[in-house]
Amino acid sequence: MDSLTLEQKQAQFNEFFLIGHALKVNVRTLASDFVLPEPEQLEEHMPYAFRIASEMSAIETQALRPLRNLSSHASDLVNYLTHQSRKIDLMMSYILHQQDDPNYRTESIRFGGGGVVINHDSELAVGTIAELKLFVTEEAAAVFCYGEVIACQQEPNGYHIAFIFTRIREQDQELLVRASLHLQTQQLKKRNQSNQP
Repeated sequence: MDSLTLEQKQAQFNEFFLIGHALKVNVRTLASDFVLPEPEQLEEHMPYAFRIASEMSAIETQALRPLRNLSSHASDLVNYLTHQSRKIDLMMSYILHQQDDPNYRTESIRFGGGGVVINHDSELAVGTIAELKLFVTEEAAAVFCYGEVIACQQEPNGYHIAFIFTRIREQDQELLVRASLHLQTQQLKKRNQSNQP
């Protein structure tokens, strides 16, 4: 990814579905001489809360999967464990939101598995590297990654800045894809309900 041209990065960014949705996003720009960590070293650079959140999510998925294949007698147990899991997700969401720094906070316009477009009060040059934290309240989750500015467009209310994710864990990218599709499903349901007489 680091050796791709700007056009290739923009094409890769556009390969992913983007949904128009406002997420809280922390954007901390980094010095031009900042060296991105190697993909396998990304977790070493992540705040601890982000690391344990994904571990807890993986444990939950592994624990519930075998129970779903049991007979209907286990459905009450699965429901109970699902509710317990939801309580843990909400607690982790609270912990992750403590990582939201008002000094770096902005809002997304669109996001997806390949990147995020934010509204920002100042211009950022194409090629600028930033540390990003995306807070996905609807999924009780948050993502820590690095991104690179691939477009900056002036708008009446500031600048719309597109970041392609340059360092992101696969499970976090999958989470953003699932969240974007889940939000699209909710939007479609609302639209269908509002169109019904």
